Amino acid sequence: MITTAVPTSLGHAVPGNRWDLLRDIDAPRPLVSVVVPYYEQQRSLDLVLAALEQQTYRAFEVIVADDGSATAPLVRSALDVTVVSQEDRGFRAAAARNLGARAASGDVLCFLDADTVPEPGYVQALVRLPSLVPDALTVGRRRHADLTALGRLPGPDDEILEEPRWLIDAYRGSRDLLDADHRSYRHVISAVMCCTAAFFEEIGGFDESFDGYGGEDWELANRAYLAGALIAHVPDAVAWHDGPDWAGRPGEQRTEQKNAEALSLLPLVTDPAARTHGVRYAVPDLTAVVHTDGHSAASLLATVGSVLAQGDVTVWVDGTDAADLVASWRTDDPRIRLGVPGDDDVRRSRFGLDIVGPVVLAPNAARTLEASTPAQGPGLVRSAVPGGSLEWWSWRAVRRARRWADALDRTPQQALADLFGITDAPADEVGIAAGPHQPDLSW
Repeated sequence: MITTAVPTSLGHAVPGNRWDLLRDIDAPRPLVSVVVPYYEQQRSLDLVLAALEQQTYRAFEVIVADDGSATAPLVRSALDVTVVSQEDRGFRAAAARNLGARAASGDVLCFLDADTVPEPGYVQALVRLPSLVPDALTVGRRRHADLTALGRLPGPDDEILEEPRWLIDAYRGSRDLLDADHRSYRHVISAVMCCTAAFFEEIGGFDESFDGYGGEDWELANRAYLAGALIAHVPDAVAWHDGPDWAGRPGEQRTEQKNAEALSLLPLVTDPAARTHGVRYAVPDLTAVVHTDGHSAASLLATVGSVLAQGDVTVWVDGTDAADLVASWRTDDPRIRLGVPGDDDVRRSRFGLDIVGPVVLAPNAARTLEASTPAQGPGLVRSAVPGGSLEWWSWRAVRRARRWADALDRTPQQALADLFGITDAPADEVGIAAGPHQPDLSW
């Protein structure tokens, strides 16, 4: 496993989420596109554009993405500003940001809400990591003040509104997301977010099914993390939101709105902490493949059943006799499928599992294997029993390795070892055992 930043034709490769290894490396200065979603916020837009004129980083354009305002935004700025618009079909910030990204010509996309005014060093600080690592995703620091009353950025004597304590604690506890894990997507805010245009396009941009307030940034950040993104909080990239944080605003409908956000996220984000209601969704947390070689119908049932018992999982049964063996069970369980999953079937799963032979998992095996593959690695755990084997991997690690393999002049498996590590574990440590060819199914 590499321990330093490795320069390549793609950018600098680092292990795990170790963006700290890039601190002393000079960053290039690519063209940046600042994408500003907008709806009937002319005064706020004026403040944002005036603040962008004061940026220390000068190689940028501005794309104002109008979400169907009755009156088109006026551009009162000497900056290079393009205005694009979509029809008014309700709150569609996700679609507006995608519209702005499509109109952008920069190599790096810097998203900034129209009611969020940046300090002079905002762009320079936020784009640094994406300019060095093409699959980096950075989030700035969003502070709060009554900018409408001030008409400018706050000074040292002005009243400052409270920042969300849970975010402050999350950034401090994770060392600004250096110690990111599978729940860190919750700490990425689209109002102050940055990534390369190529990575944004690769992961599919914002999900435009989000047509209400909130949720689209968590969904995109989760998908980016699962795609192998290097994520970082950049506290020096400060932008000021006009007014308090959403949780601090008055109104009895907050719970209803947060529930609507949660209902939109649950089918798409496989975070076990979210899926506590006993409902099954089409996208599983774990995608497993069980091969039929060496199996009888009974032993295959025992193996597949032990995998299904792990929880939020879909099992694909692969082999020339898979259909016949599964048909002999006379089951209609939608969690069991034939063949191997395609990219769309696994793009939101956190983990993958491949089993050869009559391997039986203990009830807590998935939890043990997950603990064996933390965010920093290893990315793959292998184990074997007589007549069978198991491989468990983090999709995040596998996808990052695939992206960097050619640039590192390595195979995807070698790149996985370089970036996250591969480990072999004894069967008893990960909770697997060899099952008989003909287990006794009677009762």
